[in-house]
Amino acid sequence: MYDRILLSTDGTVASKEAETHALELAAAHDSVLHVLYVVDEDVVTAYSGDEYVNEAEGPEHGLEEHGEETLSELRRRASEMGVDVETTMQHGRPAETIVDHVGDCDADILVLGTKRRPDEYRALLGSVTDRVLRLTTRPATVVKTEVSE
Repeated sequence: MYDRILLSTDGTVASKEAETHALELAAAHDSVLHVLYVVDEDVVTAYSGDEYVNEAEGPEHGLEEHGEETLSELRRRASEMGVDVETTMQHGRPAETIVDHVGDCDADILVLGTKRRPDEYRALLGSVTDRVLRLTTRPATVVKTEVSE
């Protein structure tokens, strides 16, 4: 049923259960799991960089490093489960980048994670997952994670 699954992850607690779900889904369907980590350009450009001695100390480097760690851990987990995985790190605005990538890899389904938040919070701030769901035409599964804040 699913030949290609796209998991978008930011490596945070909101993505952990989605990562597990996507790995299990790919294993059950003998699918290729495409994993996308987006370095948020809005975060990168929000800082002047003046306080950093060199770019290896800046937010872009930190986000890229976190992305590599996240993708490496998912490659390890996929290998243990016998799942074929292709990982990608891209720079851009997360929602738009995810929607573009789901088309680029021709995924049959998109798996996203989100934190369960009060309605008031979502009404004011929304989330990347909410924006992706409004923009995509592909089937999507959202895995909610309970978090205490």
